[in-house]
Amino acid sequence: MKVEFLGTGGYHPNDRRHTACIMLADIGLIFDAGTSAFRIASRIKTKELDIYLTHSHLDHIVGLTFLLPPILLNEVDKVRVHGNQRSINAVKDHLFAEEVFPVDPPFEFVELTDASEMIDGVSIKSLPLNSHPGTSVAYRLDWYDKLVGMKSLGYVTDTTVDGSYDEFIDGVDVLIHECYFADDNQEWAEKTGHSYATAVAELAARTNVGQLVLTHIDPLNPSDDPVELDGMREIFAETILAEDEMVLKI
Repeated sequence: MKVEFLGTGGYHPNDRRHTACIMLADIGLIFDAGTSAFRIASRIKTKELDIYLTHSHLDHIVGLTFLLPPILLNEVDKVRVHGNQRSINAVKDHLFAEEVFPVDPPFEFVELTDASEMIDGVSIKSLPLNSHPGTSVAYRLDWYDKLVGMKSLGYVTDTTVDGSYDEFIDGVDVLIHECYFADDNQEWAEKTGHSYATAVAELAARTNVGQLVLTHIDPLNPSDDPVELDGMREIFAETILAEDEMVLKI
């Protein structure tokens, strides 16, 4: 399974990072649709797309508007947008308000349930998170690879590490997790409902994940090492920083 990081920043784009969007092009599965969603069109491999939203803040949904050209050009036949009812309502009532976006894209909106969903043999589970303003949703994927057996992926963003989802992500092969702040901004992480470096590394260590991939980085810090990776790797060695357009094989 190939995971493409179309956007790895938070809040607003900068010269290095666009905002959140992760794509599994082979099965038409996408997490979030931030400013980087303009990159989806050049990577489409399926006639149907399923977009799973973590929440409805603008840096995670603005790119839904960019899906109109592929639809009009018949590059995709159907786009389903999955999310909790709060997020679906926000997208319908505000992002696609006539005064904001005068064309109503023919999306199908699907409310998340407690049950697992299946896309092309991949099980998708969701878990509500409550520490970020407006709440968020964590996702876990599990699938069978005929060459290596069971594989798994977790995606968690826009949350404070609080222990509430440890069991949900336990043992995943790859955990994609936000790391908005370095440790020196721990106070701001707690105020804004985001995560800081040491807490994320400790989470990965205690939940026995295979690899930790950091995303949703503070756009005010476009440096090569915005989260002090050496310190994180002392806690959890298999930690890497995602970059826009990076491709990861799981």
